Amino acid sequence: MDSKAIIGMSVVLNLVAFAKVAQLYIWPRLQEMRQEEALTALVAPHMFRFVGLSFLVPGVVSPAISPAFAIPAAYGDLAAALLAIVATMALSARVPWALAAVWLLNIEGTLDLLVAFYQGLIGVGLPPGVLGAAFYIPTVIVPPLLVTHFLMFRLLLRAEEIGETSSLGSSPTRS
Repeated sequence: MDSKAIIGMSVVLNLVAFAKVAQLYIWPRLQEMRQEEALTALVAPHMFRFVGLSFLVPGVVSPAISPAFAIPAAYGDLAAALLAIVATMALSARVPWALAAVWLLNIEGTLDLLVAFYQGLIGVGLPPGVLGAAFYIPTVIVPPLLVTHFLMFRLLLRAEEIGETSSLGSSPTRS
């Protein structure tokens, strides 16, 4: 089977599988939680996105990897990790700007993942094998992160529609 087909199939199957796990097990639990707690649970995995820096490590990836892919993917992930740390600390401290931090992480983090997919597949068009050991980032790590971004957007937008107020000030929440 073609390497790109294997990567594509791995991404799609992991996305479908994790979306189903989220639907069956994660989303029902999140709905029982206060918004700040639910968002903290969804933001926390993004604190580990510093792993994307491995796109810059020779030996992990091929020296032939395009810097046009590797640099934005690595630093976009680092930015998401730092934003996730800030958002987690803000949610835990219940500061008034915590939801703004989650929105910022969610927008930057989602765009970073989607741009990296585009660059890898179409823009730069990574040749087979250049990801090396980092093959597991887009196939194993990214699909669940995309699902958590979707769930964060759902919680944030749902609370705005309901018009509930948060214990973080005048921001919307889920009770």
